[in-house]
Amino acid sequence: MSEATNSSWPFGDAGDGVGFGDIEKIFNAGSSAPAGDVNPFDAPEPQQSAQPVPDAAPEQEASKEENAPVTEVPQPAPVPETPPAAQPAQTEAPAANPLEAAFTQKTVENARKGLFEKPPVFCHKNAKDPIDDPSMTFEELRIRKSEDFADLEEGKNVSWIVEYCGITKQIKDPKGTTIISMKESIERSREFLDALKKAKDKNPDCLVKPKVTMQRKGTAAAYKGSFPSVADARASDKVICLIPSGDGRIYELHKTEQGEFIAPKHSIRTFETIRAGFTPALPLIPMSLMGQIIAFFRSFMKENEEYEALAIIFWDKAERRYFAYIPKQTVSKDSINADLSECPYDDEARYIRYADIHSHNSMEAFFSGTDDADERGTGLYMVLGGLDEFFPEIKVRISCGGSFVELDPNVVIEGLEQPYPGQWDEAVTCDKGKKTESKAVKRLVEELFHEI
Repeated sequence: MSEATNSSWPFGDAGDGVGFGDIEKIFNAGSSAPAGDVNPFDAPEPQQSAQPVPDAAPEQEASKEENAPVTEVPQPAPVPETPPAAQPAQTEAPAANPLEAAFTQKTVENARKGLFEKPPVFCHKNAKDPIDDPSMTFEELRIRKSEDFADLEEGKNVSWIVEYCGITKQIKDPKGTTIISMKESIERSREFLDALKKAKDKNPDCLVKPKVTMQRKGTAAAYKGSFPSVADARASDKVICLIPSGDGRIYELHKTEQGEFIAPKHSIRTFETIRAGFTPALPLIPMSLMGQIIAFFRSFMKENEEYEALAIIFWDKAERRYFAYIPKQTVSKDSINADLSECPYDDEARYIRYADIHSHNSMEAFFSGTDDADERGTGLYMVLGGLDEFFPEIKVRISCGGSFVELDPNVVIEGLEQPYPGQWDEAVTCDKGKKTESKAVKRLVEELFHEI
C-alpha cells in the first residue's frame, strides 16, 4: 500500500518560511479589501481599472513546480463593459442677437421700417422735427434751421450732440460729419446693443441737439406752421406761425414765455419759390394777324395828325383760330374811348377774349396811368409804339387781380426769328478779348457827359 499523498492540498509544502497564517496573504494578494471579508473562491468584484498582479514569492514558485499538478485559482469572469451612459443631446447654440443680425443684413432689409430706418430727430427748445435728409452735415442742418431759430445763425456759437438710447456723443467736426454716419456709428457699437437690452423703450429716437453758447430767450413747443389768420395761429399748438396779411406781406408769429411776437418775414424758405408770369394754354398769336393789326394802327397816322386805336384779339374755340375785333371807339392822339356793349363775341361758350392791344402811334410803347386804371381785370394786354419805324416797339404784360407783370412778347406772339443754316455760324469768329459796354452803361455815360 502506497503512502498517501497530499496532492489534494493545493499549496503543497509552503516551506519553512510560510505558515498557515499566511494563507490569507496568498488568497488576498492584489486585493485591498480586508482578509476576513472576501471569499477566496468567489469571483472578484469588478475593478474600475485593472491593477497589475504582484509576482508570487520565490518560495511559492518553487513549491508549485515540485507538487504539480496544482489546482489553479479561478480567474475572475470577464465583466461585460458597461455601455456608456446616454449622452445628453447637445443644445443648439443660442440664436444670434436680432440687432446684430439686422446690422449684417441691413442691405437686405432696407424695405423694412424699423429701428435703423427711423430718421434722426432734430431737437431744440423742446421742438422736435424728423430730419428728412440725414445725409447732410450738422453744419448744413444748422444753416437750414437758422431760419426758424435765430440763435443758430452764428455757427461759431453752436456745437452738437447726439443722444441715442442713453448714449451721448459730442460732434467734433460739424462741417465734415454727416448725421447718418454718426447715427449708424452708434447703432453698430456694442455699447448701444447693451444699452438697448436694458432699455424699456426698444424703439428710441436718435436726437440731434444743437448746444448754443449764447442762448437767446424763448422756448418752442411744437415747431411751425402756416395759418390763414392770426386767430387760427393763436389757437394752434405751433410756436412759429406764418400768416398772410392784407398788405400783401407774410408775417411771422412767435409764441414765447415772454409773450407773443409778430413781425414781417423777409425770407421764407418754407414756401415754394414762385415766379410771376403767364403760361399760355393756346397757340402763339400768328405774325400774320399781328401784321394786319399793325397796318390798321398805322392807317391813323397822317402827315400832321396821329391817333391811337384799339383792337381785341379773340380765340374761336370751334374753328380754333385767332381773329381781331375792332370795337366802336372815339380816339385822339393820347386817348381811346371804346364801346364794347355791342360786341358780337361775348359768347364765352365759343369765344375767348385773349388779348387787348392798343397803339401809341409814334410815341414809345409803355403802359400809362390811364392804362393801369383800365386794365384791372385779369387778362393779357399789349401796347405798340414807334409805329413810324419799320419795326414798331411792343410791350406785353398781364394783369393778375390788379397786379401787373411784364412779359417777353415771345411768350404769346410768333417771333421774327426763323431757323437758319448751321454753316452760318462757322463764318463768324468772336473776339472774347474785347468787352462791349451795355446800353445801360452807355446811356449813363452820356447823361453824365451832358451834365458836365
